[in-house]
Amino acid sequence: MENTDYIKEVLITHEEIVSYCKRLAIEIEDTFSEEEEIILLCVLKGSLPFTAELLPNFKRPNVICEFIRASSYEGKTSESKGVIDISCNTLEIIEGKTIIILEDILDTGKTLEAIKGYLMAKGAKEVKVATLLDKPERRIVDIYADYVGFTIPNHFVIGFGLDYDEKYRNLKDIVIPYPEKL
Repeated sequence: MENTDYIKEVLITHEEIVSYCKRLAIEIEDTFSEEEEIILLCVLKGSLPFTAELLPNFKRPNVICEFIRASSYEGKTSESKGVIDISCNTLEIIEGKTIIILEDILDTGKTLEAIKGYLMAKGAKEVKVATLLDKPERRIVDIYADYVGFTIPNHFVIGFGLDYDEKYRNLKDIVIPYPEKL
């Protein structure tokens, strides 16, 4: 039997996430013309489950999925280290295009601000943001998502890509843990 005594509360169920991803794909497709490529940029590692759930819901073939790594956390902490590390190996798709960043959580906004600035500096025509979770109470910079799945209170959360010390990303639901049990 699986040990779940670290879970204080299930905040968002997997079923709710699946439902949002179906609606989001339709909304994004409706935003772009049929001929226009839809370029999704998954922010690794946390957004990988979100991207994997979202991608099969698109009906058109001209959806491109690429990856960028950005991190402001390291080790056993629930607080940002304050420095954003960005790496992207697919810059050729960015120039002159509208990019949709797929983010697991919009928290302080510092990581997202850094990624948007990076993409614009590399020649993106426009950068939009789709976030699974939005935590506006923690926002430090003036940045917002174009597409928001769930607005959540100021709690540390894990699951569905969100981690603590690289663990718990595999949980199907998004949960509030008991910090002392992690």
